[in-house]
Amino acid sequence: MRALVISGGGSKGAFAGGVAQFLMEGLNYDYDLFLGTSTGSLLIPHLALNKIEKIRKVYTSVDQDSIFSNCPFTIQKKHGVANIGINHWNVFKNFYKGRKTFGESKNLLKLIKRSFTPEEFEELKNGSKEIIVTVSNLSLNQVEYKSINDFEYDEFCEWIWISCNYTPFMSLVRKHGCEYADGGLGSMVPIEEAINRGATHVDAVILHTEVTHLNRMPSKNAFSLLTNMFAFMLDRIERQNIRIGKLVAGHMDATINFYYTPTILTTNSLIFDEEKMNNWWRSGFDYARSKNVDLSPIEPE
Repeated sequence: MRALVISGGGSKGAFAGGVAQFLMEGLNYDYDLFLGTSTGSLLIPHLALNKIEKIRKVYTSVDQDSIFSNCPFTIQKKHGVANIGINHWNVFKNFYKGRKTFGESKNLLKLIKRSFTPEEFEELKNGSKEIIVTVSNLSLNQVEYKSINDFEYDEFCEWIWISCNYTPFMSLVRKHGCEYADGGLGSMVPIEEAINRGATHVDAVILHTEVTHLNRMPSKNAFSLLTNMFAFMLDRIERQNIRIGKLVAGHMDATINFYYTPTILTTNSLIFDEEKMNNWWRSGFDYARSKNVDLSPIEPE
């Protein structure tokens, strides 16, 4: 049984889309399991449908307005470098309304439902492939894996959305009496879950360099500090997931093929830039091809 696992990573998910395109179209890999965390959960339903060109166009064209119904930060470009600043008015509005987070991401849920239709959902649910998204249950202090087989359309779309909610900048969702947030807070790379569900070969796309090359600049404001702190914690979680995945794979006699980003794509994955994401998609495709040079390459459309 073959599984495709895509880690969290915000806008860097475009790289994962390119990798997946080569694996599925260049190598003709047919996956039984698709598992995603955060940005990975946005990609996997469309990849399972083999609608790669569709998700490429949707994914690489998103911007802040596509995601945030109330964006808590501003993007300031200086000397070609984008930095996050605090949108004090939007943050104040969110707190005044009694919200627990700095911003709201309800536009993302609308985008998910526009791009992933009920008909596509039924096609997947009635098919042989299993699609699983990762969420963090903050109330019960545990990671949960939500399979498409266990839900109807509206609820599964909500789980995809919840998996992407990078709190405290995005929505905190209360569901079934519990508070849920981004799956990456507990499991950035759900390799272990893929193997526990029967995968004997895992292709894992890690939206991070294999070796740390980054020395972060000093924080400029509270949001900059928070994003740096979360980036540090998520990096530790990701590396722990990978170590555990390797141990489980060795015990279960499964194999894992890792696809890391060869270079640092961005220092802030909350910034969505169409030109850069298109380049990252192509970069992911080319990188996957370079790792499989013995096979005849194809060109992405």
